[in-house]
Amino acid sequence: MILDTNALSAWVEGRATVEGAFRSADRLVVPSVVLGEYYFGIRQSRYRSRYEEWLRRYLPLADIAAVTSVTADAYADIRLELKRLGTPIPPNDAWIAALARQHALPVLSNDTHFDVVAGVRRIAF
Repeated sequence: MILDTNALSAWVEGRATVEGAFRSADRLVVPSVVLGEYYFGIRQSRYRSRYEEWLRRYLPLADIAAVTSVTADAYADIRLELKRLGTPIPPNDAWIAALARQHALPVLSNDTHFDVVAGVRRIAF
């Protein structure tokens, strides 16, 4: 399963709500876009060193999904589909959805706007 930024944050915070979803996942994937958003957030946090230490210890348990030309193609399709439907989503979430579609994996997220993306299944936590 692909983690959205709010799912990564919940994992780091040790929230039990994500643990059940993790148990049912064959693999955990953190998109590079999510990692960038998370780094941006923790660099503004007074707990930065704690979060960076957590990432050093636990991020190796997940695969990092980089954006490729295949992802970019899926991203363009998703943005166009959503524009035609009149239901745009934030650009970074379109990248996450593109990776989910590319890898045929669900997205763990509390953001309901993933629900409008065809071919992407969201798992709430």
